[in-house]
Amino acid sequence: MVQTVQTKDIDLRYLIDNFGIQLVSDDYFFPEWQEGLPEINDFEKQLLDRVKTGFINLLEYPPLLEDVVRMAVLDPILFVGGFFLHPFYIKSEQSVELVTEDQGIMIKGKIDTLVLKDRFWVMVIESKRASYSTEAGLAQLLAYMLANPHREQPSYGMITTGGTFVFVKLLRKERPQYALSKGFRTRDPGKNQLYDVLRIFKHLSQLVIEGL
Repeated sequence: MVQTVQTKDIDLRYLIDNFGIQLVSDDYFFPEWQEGLPEINDFEKQLLDRVKTGFINLLEYPPLLEDVVRMAVLDPILFVGGFFLHPFYIKSEQSVELVTEDQGIMIKGKIDTLVLKDRFWVMVIESKRASYSTEAGLAQLLAYMLANPHREQPSYGMITTGGTFVFVKLLRKERPQYALSKGFRTRDPGKNQLYDVLRIFKHLSQLVIEGL
């Protein structure tokens, strides 16, 4: 059964071999992260500017505390976007531990997964050394999305390390297909890329509500 794929040992190769999942690179497959995005107001921009400044400040005082990405970056975005309010609701899945070795040093991290409205998964990857990329959570996120009971509708997801945000779309047809947005970096100079993160977040969440 598809519901049994939610496990820490799953990687992309497993999903390809057992479910035939396929990456789609054509822009037409996932236009939602670029088109029809709502505007955000000055208050939201001011809060996101503070989130960016706070995250950069945290990086200058390592090691990072546990749950710092949730506390300092993701939770403020969920709050200002109204995702704690009706008709949204947030469920938390069991955390997955990450352990890798880098030049003889064991690096530990974890993946937390939140669910918005059953068709939008939000995955948070945390490590005290900020060593993991969004790729570390992609297979896990796709596994949750494959288990979505609303097979006729697209599913959406977002992976963040706090420093990078990537959005994901999955379609379940004869063969599951998925696509990724570009990566949005919190600390890049110039325009605050968290503005676009919130705009995409709002747009995809609205599509999920309209599709239910």
